[in-house]
Amino acid sequence: MGSQQAVMSLGVDAPVIGSRFFAPPPEFKGCFTTFYRLTLDLPDGDMISDYMQPEWASLRFFSGARPMATIGQDELSGARFAATGVSSMPARFTIGSTKMWGIGILPLGWARLFDADARQLANRLVDGEQHPLFSRLAPLADILGDETISDDKQYCAIVEAMRSTMRLHRDEARIIRVHEALLEADLKTVSDMAECAGLTVRSLERRCHRHFGFAPKILMRRQRFVRSLTTFILDSDGKWSEAMDVHYHDQSQFSREFTRFMGMRPSKFATLDHPFMKAFVAARTELLGSAAQTLDAPDR
Repeated sequence: MGSQQAVMSLGVDAPVIGSRFFAPPPEFKGCFTTFYRLTLDLPDGDMISDYMQPEWASLRFFSGARPMATIGQDELSGARFAATGVSSMPARFTIGSTKMWGIGILPLGWARLFDADARQLANRLVDGEQHPLFSRLAPLADILGDETISDDKQYCAIVEAMRSTMRLHRDEARIIRVHEALLEADLKTVSDMAECAGLTVRSLERRCHRHFGFAPKILMRRQRFVRSLTTFILDSDGKWSEAMDVHYHDQSQFSREFTRFMGMRPSKFATLDHPFMKAFVAARTELLGSAAQTLDAPDR
């Protein structure tokens, strides 16, 4: 069992976020981004608010404070098991000191875990213990919320739960090809993506809706946006012009796309404090070599 650890500072006197990233077993290749254990330690009564960028589906289990969170029209407060579908808009959250397990689910993992069209849960945030699609994994909430159980034993419980729930899917080879094509930064059109994946445009659209949650064009636009956002957070010295993906025609197009995917203009985003996002993106990049879920390759 391999894991990597980081301590992330939020700009206070002592580090307050600790993270431990666990590599999923080889049998789950292409199914998950990572399993990670995060500890957020704040002064008594303090809370932080931040955003998470659009991402693949995720499962999050909490002990300690539980978040107040929103995605689109969905609001969730007090859940110890929060589940999100694939998203094309931000998740805003407020939380105090807590411990959390996070599980990022790639499209292949979604196909193996859930007998459901990914579109049905796109941009949704639900209580995993109450929602019928996720309730099979609800027993994990008792184990992952028990702080007397070690991280390593909790990790093993996650692996066993996923192993017992997952089923092979007949479309796996195509899902992987579509995912690999999506990561090609040079693609300009849906036709380019279809050719790269070895599919017709119609077949690509059908599989994207089913397993990836959105039409190919939205997925490609989301990739460009996330590449730009994470570059801004990590490397741009606060200059959007240095972070913009090369496929944006000009600053105006980028601003429109930013507003589409984050619900605010880039200038407003830059003025807000992003304690969690900045620290987590930096740690993820350092330890995993990828700044965000959506940038992870399926052969990780």
